[in-house]
Amino acid sequence: MELKDIKAVYFIGAGGIGMSAIARYFMKRGLVVAGYDKTPSNLTHQLEKEGMVIHYEEDVAEIPHACKNPKTTLVVYTPAVPSQHQELVFFRENGFEVEKRAQVLGRLTQAHRGLCFAGTHGKTTTSTMCAHIMHQSHLDCNAFLGGISKNYGTNYILSDTSDFVVIEADEFDRSFHWLRPWMSVITSTDADHLDIYGTEKAYLESFRHYTELIQPGGALVLHTDLAMHEHVQEGVKVYSYSRDKGDFHAENIVIENGEITFDFVSSVETVRGISLGQPIPINIENSVAAMAIAQLNGCTAEELRYGMRTYSGVDRRFDFKIKNDKHVLLSDYGHHPKEVLQSAKSLKELFPNRKITAIFQPHLYTRTRDFYQDFAHALSNFDEVVLTEIYPAREAPIEGVTSKLIYDNLATGVEKHLIEKKDVLAFVKQHDTDVLVILGAGNLDNDVPQIAQIINQKP
Repeated sequence: MELKDIKAVYFIGAGGIGMSAIARYFMKRGLVVAGYDKTPSNLTHQLEKEGMVIHYEEDVAEIPHACKNPKTTLVVYTPAVPSQHQELVFFRENGFEVEKRAQVLGRLTQAHRGLCFAGTHGKTTTSTMCAHIMHQSHLDCNAFLGGISKNYGTNYILSDTSDFVVIEADEFDRSFHWLRPWMSVITSTDADHLDIYGTEKAYLESFRHYTELIQPGGALVLHTDLAMHEHVQEGVKVYSYSRDKGDFHAENIVIENGEITFDFVSSVETVRGISLGQPIPINIENSVAAMAIAQLNGCTAEELRYGMRTYSGVDRRFDFKIKNDKHVLLSDYGHHPKEVLQSAKSLKELFPNRKITAIFQPHLYTRTRDFYQDFAHALSNFDEVVLTEIYPAREAPIEGVTSKLIYDNLATGVEKHLIEKKDVLAFVKQHDTDVLVILGAGNLDNDVPQIAQIINQKP
């Protein structure tokens, strides 16, 4: 089925952050859009307000009539939905085209010029930065992001005129192999999702295969420290980047008074006087990658300056909730050891003379089992560490795998606590914190508004 032939789109797992962006794309184009999700949420309620029909009981009878024609209906599902799901079975047994979200994004990279951002970490922030630069420029773009942009209050940008589409390329379940990028950044290749890949070698091979999918005439922008070896088609240009070296990098960095400025050094054109609207040290490197892609596609020096100066960040990515001389509170999605370490380093660079406390909720039993020593090493860079129980997400418990594995391996001298998630609010009430970061990809972030309220009531 060609995109032009689709009249209705049905989503199984409609409330996911990535699924909702695609749903909005089709709604904006005037198609019938409906779906199922297990649980109502703020996001599903917002989608319903925008015109999507959603139900929350697994029931074929609830599927709208307009979504029951296999010749005109595309069905999109999330891998988190079990294969025996009644509605999924109905569509598969009745000749519908049933695709994963990644396959649909792959369609869009064939219909537009795909600017894709891959990597173990950094891809959400970097892709959102690039989308903002492009959207504010004369080029504009469509965008499908892995987090809520604070500039737009959504994970989605639509343009009626631009041929560019910015996409976060997810390596989980090899989803990014469906994409056909015009250009791509790879931010990092630190082993993850070993429950899917099995070995680090297989993980790196997956990234190598991804680089083969970039279209001739396009470009690949690689971080200088990657363990992988790229393999691109003839006609694809390869560039390097990092904070301080490579074809694209930063020079004359100044971090003071809560502001960050630097010069963007580029093989295309060096742009002086970049000022970060979200002044966090890791965003120097992220912005270099984002500006590289934007510049390679024609953004001007002034458009790069304006885009970075007005960039506001992403929800749950180094997301400040309180920031004053007495208290600092932020929420960060970091759930891989390298992300946790980078969070600690950035906070120490920003607040060199203040006590930094991390409350960390490990995400997945398998990730904890595979990386508990690395997590302990990364968390030991904080002054105080509070660990809650593991957030299981899609997994069943693994015997012997608990947060205590991390706790027992924290460095000597680090103040440490092992508590249950239900006791986090009480902990914050009873303990004085200076700089507090809530870390993890689980549901601990749901408590952040109450944590902020508690902290704001303290003297």
